[in-house]
Amino acid sequence: MAFDFRQYTAKFVPASRKVGIDLGTANTLVMVPGEGIVINEPSVVAVSTDDNAILAVGNEAKEMLGRTPDMIVAHRPMKDGVIADYRVTEAMLRYFITKAIGKVRMLRPEVMVCVPAGITSTERRAVVDATLQAGAKAAYIVKEPVAAAIGAGIPIAQSSGNMIIDVGGGTTEIAVISLGGIVTATSARVAGN
Repeated sequence: MAFDFRQYTAKFVPASRKVGIDLGTANTLVMVPGEGIVINEPSVVAVSTDDNAILAVGNEAKEMLGRTPDMIVAHRPMKDGVIADYRVTEAMLRYFITKAIGKVRMLRPEVMVCVPAGITSTERRAVVDATLQAGAKAAYIVKEPVAAAIGAGIPIAQSSGNMIIDVGGGTTEIAVISLGGIVTATSARVAGN
């Protein structure tokens, strides 16, 4: 009988972690299967203008809004549901991924990121690239209306249509979902922020 290294290591090495991220204009939510939502923080990053260093992310950075000296700028790297500042978004993703799974870099997670239904292929590629650069082993994209329907427990695989309205911080998504996919969708860059 041949020695199967994969079977042997499966007993001692946990499988790759999976993480779901709703990368929003106003807030970012991180979900880990079996644990639920583990992070719900503002999509805010504090950056030093002197050396362009990332100083704080999430709640800590939001507390700095309007209270920092001129050399520290706290801003939102997402605008209208898409990446406005690639480098800062990558740092924000790295922070949230590390906070969700810990600092074990050997087992990089598979990450699924929600994106607006109406984004371009270039915007989609930017999200995938930023997620991979932030430390993901693999990055997947799911459209926000589909993720919202699944999260609400709507049976999206059935042949009946379901209308989903997702009001976010940067965009409002309206979609009709049937047979596991989006039949029609529109995205308005008007939302709750």
